[in-house]
Amino acid sequence: MSLNIQLIGTKKCRDTQKAERFFKERKIPFQFSDLAEKGISKGELDNISRVIPLEELIDKEGKQFEKRNMKFMVYNLEDALLDDPLLFRTPIVRSGRLVTLGYKPEIWAEWIKG
Repeated sequence: MSLNIQLIGTKKCRDTQKAERFFKERKIPFQFSDLAEKGISKGELDNISRVIPLEELIDKEGKQFEKRNMKFMVYNLEDALLDDPLLFRTPIVRSGRLVTLGYKPEIWAEWIKG
């Protein structure tokens, strides 16, 4: 099975940088999507949220969440994530229907063996 890795994150995120290094060291090609430049489509979010609940995708400890003062707001999770991609926890790593959130080298190693 060939892996079609999609790495979604930001260039400033340490865990995204570590994920990039993980795949580069193993010479596994990946497509990088920078959330600072381009958000996630609704279809893509639907695919990701089949595996990872929307509640886990939003970074409640992140600067963007704080900056927008969302702690005290009532908001639609999906709309908030689609409107402001910097609210995502990162990295999100996808390969087909497989999805991880955060730095998960042990899971990616399993995918590679797969």
